[in-house]
Amino acid sequence: MTTPPDEPTAPPPQGGASSGPAKPVPRLHLNKTISVLTAVMGALLFLVAPQFLKNYGIYLLTYWLVFIIATMGLNLTIGYAGQKSLGHAAFFGIGAYTVAILMKAGFSFWLGLPAAALICFAVGLVLGFPALRVQAIYLAFATLGFNTAIWLVMRNEEWLTGGTFGINNIARPSLFGLSLDGNLAYYYFVLAVALATSALLWGLLRSPWGKAFTALRDNPIRAESLGIDIRNYTLLSFAIGAAYAGVAGGLFASLVQFIEPAPFAVSASIMMYLMVVVGGAGYFLGPIVGAAVGVVLPEWLRDVPGVANWYLPMFGAAVVLLMVWLPDGLLSIPDRLRAKREAKKASMARAQAAGKWGAKS
Repeated sequence: MTTPPDEPTAPPPQGGASSGPAKPVPRLHLNKTISVLTAVMGALLFLVAPQFLKNYGIYLLTYWLVFIIATMGLNLTIGYAGQKSLGHAAFFGIGAYTVAILMKAGFSFWLGLPAAALICFAVGLVLGFPALRVQAIYLAFATLGFNTAIWLVMRNEEWLTGGTFGINNIARPSLFGLSLDGNLAYYYFVLAVALATSALLWGLLRSPWGKAFTALRDNPIRAESLGIDIRNYTLLSFAIGAAYAGVAGGLFASLVQFIEPAPFAVSASIMMYLMVVVGGAGYFLGPIVGAAVGVVLPEWLRDVPGVANWYLPMFGAAVVLLMVWLPDGLLSIPDRLRAKREAKKASMARAQAAGKWGAKS
C-alpha cells in the first residue's frame, strides 16, 4: 500500500506532455510559513510577556501552563485514542499529593516529580482495564467512580493526606543552585517542563504509536485487523495520559504551596474534559486554547466592568453556545472553512460540467 504524499501537488500540464515532477502548490508553503511565524510569535509571547506582568499575572500564566500539561495527557486519551475519561483530576491529585508527601518526608522535589509520574502511569494502566470491557458513556461513568473514590481517600485518610486541612508549606525546588521560589523563576521552569512534555508528545504522535492511537480511535475493529494490539494501546493511552496529569499535579503542588482535596474533585475532571473539547479534541494545540478558555477567560471576565457579578453565568453560556456551533472545538474553525471552500468549488465544478453537457446536447 502506498502512502499519500506529504504535500499536495499541482496537476500535470494539459496536452499529455510531461514537464518533469509536479511542483508543490505554493499556497502550502505560505501556510507553513504562517504556522512557523505563529509558533515563533507564541514562543516570544510566553517568554517576554511575564516580564511586564505583576505577581498575580505571572501566577495565572503558570497556572495555565500547568493545566496545559494536564490536558495534553487527557487529549491523548480522548482526542487521539478515542477513550472517555472523567477521572483525570484524580491523577492530577495523586501527582500533587505524591510530591507534597515525599517533600514533607524530607525527599527532594526532583525525586517526587518522577515518582508522581510513575505512580500515575501505573494507576492509569490499571484504570485502563475497564476500557477493555466497556466503552463510551459506561467507561466515562467508571472513570468518574474512580475519581470519586480517590477524592474520598484524599479527604478521609488524614494520617496520609491531612484530610480537609491539607498539606501546607510545600517548598519550591532549586535547580543547579538557583532558587525557583520567585514567581517568575518558577514560571520559566514550568514553561520549560511544558515545552519538554509537548515535544515528547509530538514525537510520540509522529511515531507508529501515534498512528496506532488514531487507528484505535477511528475504528478499533479495523485497527485490530491490521495487526494493532488494541488492548495494549488502550492501556497505554490511559497510562501516558495519567503520567502527564501526575507531572502537572506535582508542579501544581509547588505552585500553590498548599493542597487539599477540593481541587481534585469530579468537577475538576469535568472542567479538564471541557478544556480538551473546547480547544479541539485530537488537535495538538487544542490543550493550549482549551486551557486558556478554562483558566484565563474566567479571570479576564471577572475584571470586565459590568460583568464582574455575572462572569460565571456568561462563561457557562459562552461554552454552551460554542459547543452548539463548534462541537469539534475552536481549532476546527480552519478545517470547517476549508471544507466549505472545497464544497463550494466542487459545486461550481459540477455546475460547469452540467452546463457543458447541456450545451453539447
